[in-house]
Amino acid sequence: MKIKVINPNTTWGMTQAIELSAEKAARKGTEISAVSPEKGPVSIESYYDEQLAIVGMLEEVLKGEKKKFDAYIIACFGDPGLYAAREIVNVPVIGIAEAAMFTACMLAPKFSVLTVLARSQQVTEELIRKYGLWERCASLRTTGLTVLDFEEDPKVGEAALKEAARYAVTEDGAEALLLGCAGMAGLEKAIEEEVFVPVVDGVAAGVKMAESLHDMGLKTSKKKTFAKPEKKEIVGFPELFQIDRNED
Repeated sequence: MKIKVINPNTTWGMTQAIELSAEKAARKGTEISAVSPEKGPVSIESYYDEQLAIVGMLEEVLKGEKKKFDAYIIACFGDPGLYAAREIVNVPVIGIAEAAMFTACMLAPKFSVLTVLARSQQVTEELIRKYGLWERCASLRTTGLTVLDFEEDPKVGEAALKEAARYAVTEDGAEALLLGCAGMAGLEKAIEEEVFVPVVDGVAAGVKMAESLHDMGLKTSKKKTFAKPEKKEIVGFPELFQIDRNED
């Protein structure tokens, strides 16, 4: 199968690291193609960043339809534009936060999310509540680092994650941990060795879920909520964004 992994920010070095993590998780024969939008923020740490990133992410999904990808993964822990992406394609679209959370729920009764700046806590809490999993969340622990800090100095990022992980396990009662940023991908084993609980990387979880849904022949429901958008004029956008409801 072919999976398109979309990093909604425009930092190519992070996209390459995400691609490596996705390829490591994928089974033999799964083709991974990782991309970033041409326009958008270099990192996503606020509501403003997220909204700016969504249009470029959706454009990458629409471009992918010409190459007939079997699934898409949105590689940002805020799952920006996830439901919109599910409206415009039939194949599965996986958000790494949703994938990580439901994976963690199969491993432990309570999970904690290790994320970046303190301002990200509210965004992450809203997402967990939207997925109906707030009662399964032991805590949200922040590292005080930006997304790009993890890109620029992975060792500093790893040390900050380990400290947050220790607090989450010893003080908050977490029995599984989630890496709350795609830029943290690849650090899960180092954290596991520090705190001795499962650590879930959403990129890897997203790849395995995409493969499983494809194997079962399952696609996004078009019955009502995720049906194709009503056809209408969209002023100022490329023709690519004109959705045909009659397309298979």
